[in-house]
Amino acid sequence: MAITQAMATSFKVQILEGVHNFGSGVVRASTAADVFKLALFTSSATLGAATTAYSTTDEVSSSGTNYPAGGLTLTISQAPTSSGTTAFIDFDDLTFPSATITANGALIYNATQGDKAVAVLAFGGDKTSTAGNFTIQFPAAAASTAILRIA
Repeated sequence: MAITQAMATSFKVQILEGVHNFGSGVVRASTAADVFKLALFTSSATLGAATTAYSTTDEVSSSGTNYPAGGLTLTISQAPTSSGTTAFIDFDDLTFPSATITANGALIYNATQGDKAVAVLAFGGDKTSTAGNFTIQFPAAAASTAILRIA
């Protein structure tokens, strides 16, 4: 079991197919942006580039932990844009309040489009909170640092 940080390969194909709507596209500008979520996973999970969709398998327990099954909804902090030859998007930091959990990684997925996988985040080891805030801090929204970049 391992969590390997990667943009999901299926997501790359779906971008070309126009499946995902991050809210400022020309083709689907008249419709609301899709809902993107982040779910947390234990070290028992196997997640990486081949992950195609959110699954509850090895997700952090929601029983008595203040962690909601399926995770939390992400807020887009940087609409799709570009700098140089890199296109990127970013999200606001995300906090699971008063949570008692141990997570080894996370999955960003599109809840509007059948829970399709977007990206896997590997924490590099277990991260724990005990009746405290568990915060996912996203990098700066820039071409070389944003969480989702296409170069």
